[in-house]
Amino acid sequence: MGIGFVPYSPLGEGFLTGTIDEKTQFDSTDIRSSIPRFQPEAIRANLALVDFIKEIARRKQATPAQIALAWLLAQKPWIVPIPGTTRPERLKENIGAVSITFTEENSYPGWAISGGGRKNDISINPLNEIKKYQLL
Repeated sequence: MGIGFVPYSPLGEGFLTGTIDEKTQFDSTDIRSSIPRFQPEAIRANLALVDFIKEIARRKQATPAQIALAWLLAQKPWIVPIPGTTRPERLKENIGAVSITFTEENSYPGWAISGGGRKNDISINPLNEIKKYQLL
């Protein structure tokens, strides 16, 4: 069809950056303070996914945000995440995701070769991985 896809909030409103935990307090003017998935119980339940992303980031010498963005970029060439930021250092960090590739040589359990994205890309289903290791 020739249409692109721009994922909304590709860093999960900051959750996939690894900087939010169950102790995080949001100001009442922050929309996340009213979103159920940002309540302490939900955050606690979802931290296994963030821990998984952090481990991949550690292995690839990247940030969790870069891994989350790189994974989206690896899915299909027409998926274009556009993370929002107001800080130049975060913009530079986000751009770094473009240089991250996932190959068979550095794959992780639960990852499979994708059906078309960038060359040598790996597609990951982190939820299956978490279930496999009973992290939730």
